[in-house]
Amino acid sequence: MKNFTLARSLSASFAAALCAMTSLSMASCDRMDAPMQESPETTIPEISDISPEGIARMLCGVDLTSDQLSEVHSAVLSSAANGYDEEYTFKDMVNSPGAGVGDAILGVRSSIERGIPLRDLLQEQGGATPSTRSSSFLDELSRSGLQLYWPYSEDWDGKTLPTITFCPDDATASSNEGYIREKGNNGRWHLRKVIVDEEYSRTHPVWIVNWNEDSAYMTPQMLEKMGCVPEEPVQTKAGTTFRTLRIKEFKAHRNYDSIFAGGSEFIIKIGAINSFKADVAADIRLFAPTITDMVINVKRKQVGTFIRLNAVLVSEWSSQLDESAFLMLEDDGGKRTTWKCGGSVKIQSKSYGFEVEFPLNQNDDIVWRGPMSKNYFERYNGSPNRLGDVSVTFTLL
Repeated sequence: MKNFTLARSLSASFAAALCAMTSLSMASCDRMDAPMQESPETTIPEISDISPEGIARMLCGVDLTSDQLSEVHSAVLSSAANGYDEEYTFKDMVNSPGAGVGDAILGVRSSIERGIPLRDLLQEQGGATPSTRSSSFLDELSRSGLQLYWPYSEDWDGKTLPTITFCPDDATASSNEGYIREKGNNGRWHLRKVIVDEEYSRTHPVWIVNWNEDSAYMTPQMLEKMGCVPEEPVQTKAGTTFRTLRIKEFKAHRNYDSIFAGGSEFIIKIGAINSFKADVAADIRLFAPTITDMVINVKRKQVGTFIRLNAVLVSEWSSQLDESAFLMLEDDGGKRTTWKCGGSVKIQSKSYGFEVEFPLNQNDDIVWRGPMSKNYFERYNGSPNRLGDVSVTFTLL
């Protein structure tokens, strides 16, 4: 599970703050099915922090229209198409409304026809209090590392308003309070409290304010769109045959995180000596192991199904490379540490070892780690094989 304790700066309770929103009438906070109760108009409480709770509270005071709903939906779908989670970072919201994670690298511009972007509505909220200057609010929001996460976004009907909630201090919690705006029989808008959990998110649109964890990584989908994936193996080089090791398909058998922490981000690291060709043992000094590093995001709806990737792990695996070092983890943050693993090459029928030091975080969930041999990849070439709580199909061609 992800550890968010270092990024917390929560203010007054979410429910208490929401009960004081201007021009909104609150439903009874005692029960989900309680009848809506009108309350007198009061002053919007001071918003003193940029945190998941604080930004979620601000969103509950925004009059969302189809413009903002389409903006967020377009962004999360674009992020997912680029191999990231169903997310819309506030950095993109401020600097490029409607853009998904990875769009800036690809040079893709949002194609939606937008009216008032969501950032403008949030700026009005942020600039309404003495503690948050309008001129600096968007800059702070852009640098915050926060985002809108919309699980099961592809199932949205295109019109239903989202329930607003946030990642609680305990990111492993299975449920949290959320609020949805509804119009009463008297024509006035009300906020109704609901309990948001996995099942609720499957059947209702939900915006969760949480922390971005994956935008710094490169996904297989991004590499393919950037033209960085070789289409054919390199067959000969100085008389040696090279093959390409790829992850063809990937399946997660469970979610590693709660609904509030998003989908699972699997970090794949493999250490090998690429293009290795040596005639004598002394030649090994001419080579150094390299680490291929990528992230595979699995949306919550994709758990239990294979994802087609065709992602390259080692582009030129020589006949002399016997064993690689392999690490697969689910990113959970924490203090930076390392893990060492060995691989081997063969020169004139003798094996020589090399060592790879992998960086990882103290709180990461280790899915699988250890040496992985050429014999293993050849044995399961093109066939799925279970590694912990995931199944992977490798090809070595």
